[in-house]
Amino acid sequence: MINSLITFSLNNRFLIIILSLIISGLGFRALFKLNLDAFPDITSIQVQINAVAPALTPLEIEQQLTFPIEREIGGLPGLVNVRSISKFGFCQIIATFNDETDMILARQLVGEKLQQIRLPSGIKPPSLGPISTGLGEVLHYLVRSNRHTLKELTTIQDWIIKPRLKTVSGVAEVNTWGGKKKQYQVVLDENQLIKYALNPRDVSKALEDNNLNVGGGGLSQSGEYQLIQGVGLATSISEIENILVEYRNKIPIYVRDLASVRSGYEIRRGGVSEGGIQEVVLGLGFMLKGENSYTVTQKLHSKLIQIERDLPEGVTIDVLYLRTDLIDSVIHTVKENLLVGALLVIAILFWFLGSLRAGLIVALAIPFSMLFASIEMVQFGIAGSLLSLGAIDFGLLVDSSVIVVENSLRKLSESEDSQDIREVIREAAVEVRQPTLFGELIILIVFLPILALEGVEGKLFVPMALTMIFALLGSLLMSLTLTPVLASILLPKVKQNKETFLMRVAKILYEPVLNLALSQKSLFVTVAFILVILGGSLATRLGNEFVPRLYEGSIVINTVRLAGVSLEESLRYGKRIEAKLIQSFPHEIKRVWTRTGTAQTATDPMGLELSDVYIVLKDRSDWRLANTQYELTDLIQKSLEAFPGMRMVFTQPIEMRVNEMNAGIRADLGVKIFGDSLDVLTQKASEAEEIIKQISGVSDLYVEQIIGQGVLNFDVNREALARYGVSAKEVLIYIEALGEVHSGEIREGQKRFDLVIRFEDEYRRNPEKILNLPILTKSNKLLQLKDLLVVNQTEGPSTITREWQKRRITIQCNARNRDLGGFVKEVQSKLKAQLNLPDGYHLGYGGQYENLQRAKNRLKLIIPLALGLILCLLFISTRSLVDSLIIFSGAPFAALGGVVLLYLRQMPFTISAAVGFVAVSGVAMLNGLVLMSTIRQNLTKTENVKNAVYQGAMTRLRPVIMTALVAAVGFVPMALNTGIGAEVQRPLATVVLGGVFSDCILTLCILPSLTMFGIRR
Repeated sequence: MINSLITFSLNNRFLIIILSLIISGLGFRALFKLNLDAFPDITSIQVQINAVAPALTPLEIEQQLTFPIEREIGGLPGLVNVRSISKFGFCQIIATFNDETDMILARQLVGEKLQQIRLPSGIKPPSLGPISTGLGEVLHYLVRSNRHTLKELTTIQDWIIKPRLKTVSGVAEVNTWGGKKKQYQVVLDENQLIKYALNPRDVSKALEDNNLNVGGGGLSQSGEYQLIQGVGLATSISEIENILVEYRNKIPIYVRDLASVRSGYEIRRGGVSEGGIQEVVLGLGFMLKGENSYTVTQKLHSKLIQIERDLPEGVTIDVLYLRTDLIDSVIHTVKENLLVGALLVIAILFWFLGSLRAGLIVALAIPFSMLFASIEMVQFGIAGSLLSLGAIDFGLLVDSSVIVVENSLRKLSESEDSQDIREVIREAAVEVRQPTLFGELIILIVFLPILALEGVEGKLFVPMALTMIFALLGSLLMSLTLTPVLASILLPKVKQNKETFLMRVAKILYEPVLNLALSQKSLFVTVAFILVILGGSLATRLGNEFVPRLYEGSIVINTVRLAGVSLEESLRYGKRIEAKLIQSFPHEIKRVWTRTGTAQTATDPMGLELSDVYIVLKDRSDWRLANTQYELTDLIQKSLEAFPGMRMVFTQPIEMRVNEMNAGIRADLGVKIFGDSLDVLTQKASEAEEIIKQISGVSDLYVEQIIGQGVLNFDVNREALARYGVSAKEVLIYIEALGEVHSGEIREGQKRFDLVIRFEDEYRRNPEKILNLPILTKSNKLLQLKDLLVVNQTEGPSTITREWQKRRITIQCNARNRDLGGFVKEVQSKLKAQLNLPDGYHLGYGGQYENLQRAKNRLKLIIPLALGLILCLLFISTRSLVDSLIIFSGAPFAALGGVVLLYLRQMPFTISAAVGFVAVSGVAMLNGLVLMSTIRQNLTKTENVKNAVYQGAMTRLRPVIMTALVAAVGFVPMALNTGIGAEVQRPLATVVLGGVFSDCILTLCILPSLTMFGIRR
């Protein structure tokens, strides 16, 4: 089949060139359709459920909202996890489905279940979060003005900017964080209520009954049809004041007689400050799942520029964060690696082939393979990112073409002048294509373990493996068709006996080593065996972690204060931190802003005691105090240690968002304690914290705060209620009105604002005034609330987190200056030995460690299977078990070099490094196959095994060195690059560099020695 395809290509050269141009054209077209992003999207299929009850405590939120929602959605098909968080005024439930579940179907299933939930009256139905992912938050912008209040800016954001941004295709949600959301407030006068013998519920009902429009169908008269509409909707403060509450003794009682009406703002659950100066309104743009983040971000930015022109005078939009900035930085890193790698590969080809034409033919494999891969990437929906594009080694792509062209040059130099060049090229290509074809198939097979990865690790590395497979298929196709055609057209027809200077030097150096390897084969094989054993021992000392931290060029500091702190105090603290950072790091920090609490749509649920300090960094060339982001993080942490009563956890925007959405944990490791009692959970978490604190390498240790929120419980006195004939509902409406009682909405044109009743703010500052509120019973007896209520001041939960309907508390931490795997192993060991849990309580572990364990367990199963398939292919190719085992020895020897170089560079074993071991083992098989094939061909011409091995090794010295060098130099830029995103590529490139070096020694020295042992005539 190979012979037929090569022959057909050489006999139809024009057709092959035309087809290649068509494929290249389609590839260029696909490049413009290719989605671009910084990193692959690793978020699971999730449905976010948000429910709001602005005045309820976390405990009541859990009981009235969270629990019934969790119970209802349990048991849905494909559901793999349900977790929730209950805080003051709202809750969020995350339903995670398996990756086979369609997002729209999952949302439909959850939505149908939500329709069946019965919630207490007065609570808005729960809503679904945006169809977005951990990478969906692509835009941050500020709305600011020196002429407008926060309430006015919030209205501008919600009703002018937000609706227009939502018209951008690919946008899932535009959220508002901070500011003051306008509402119309009917502020009750308790004395007037008593005067007219009314209560808050009477006012609320009057507002609801007198603030509506209705339709009456239509009226047909004299051939004309007119619509009928009943108008009773209030549109201004004066109209609200004139609403009738009751008509008594022919005297109307209006709202204005019982309360004052004003324009206020709703209970605040969050705020934003910027630059240490002022409070601002923050807008967040989210893209739909599966959209092109680069395109969506560009469109949002362009739309913001248009919107700003139409805003009221003095209002400006200040863009803080654009995903395109990160993507441009990462793509720049990828481009730099690929360009430098390609130039190095081409230079190697020219130096060793000694022919400009031959070098160009081989170099064409790079663009052709990449264009072919881009076609398939678009078809399979794979985005161009740091991992999918950045891990491609051009050396692997040109290996097959190198071998074909190198053998063609050699055959041409040996051919007769009268011999047809196409026949010479055909013989040269056929001679090496069978072993190289099997070598390429082996390289493809070694990527199968990556395709079998699941979960987060699968989403990270499967796109990379598929892209590499597509590029290799393109390379294979070219080497069988276009490469022989171009060789027959472009390669010189005269004999070329001249060797390049590099090859002459290589042969001079290699020949005595080869003779020594053949004469002292036992010594060489023994040394090789000992080195492999030592390498295996060294591998156990590397340590392990999931993937290297991808530095995004931005830092987020999660700051945690004592539970119960007010929003105003949190904002004040945030401004102080911002001012300190700007003052201390003027050359490193570009912008700083702080998000406290929760946004209007609780995409990131936080309490008032939690803040996220966002730091956008300047270009590293401007830095003076640090060289890396890691060093800068340490300096920032030390500068903020002077702030008392605050804990800090350092992370990054995308990293934080993805960790939060995938596991609800924002750190490398989360130790979860499950149980029922919040007090017991808090106690055991404190004990666990003390144990973990003693372990070396622990940093950013933080115990989730679940208690500490002060609560005033106004318990009804049942006996007093019975004595005076008052219902609990009549009494508790007064407590509810301390917050707000929703009583309709007011329309201002297209704008909508809530209408609520409430008491003055002074009652929220003085419990005694609450108890002194007068209440009139049905028997016209005047009482005070203290006659019907008992007050208890307690400490309640500030946050209640649950997983699978079980309460939990989490201890989070990061591992710094040591590998994550070893760190977690020590944590588990010490907690098991020293932490005693009551019956019904148990431990769980999450975070990045969970991903690492799942990936390791998966690789343990599928790597042996892949190695077995490789052996089968080797046996099919060589038809000899001994030859197959000799060639297969390249895998452990290539791994030896990778392990040694990782150790020397002080890098732990990561999934990224595992991919490097996979790639380099494929190169080892290819070189071994080519050399063994040549030795077997020589044995058909001579009886002397030693001569056959010697001639084969010397003949294949150039292709072996070239394939090894081009594979290695393609990864040199990745191994040395320090740009944004280079961290994840560095372990992979390090393994390939070390592995190719050791494999080259094996193929040229150890493999001939092994062959002398294994080959029998």
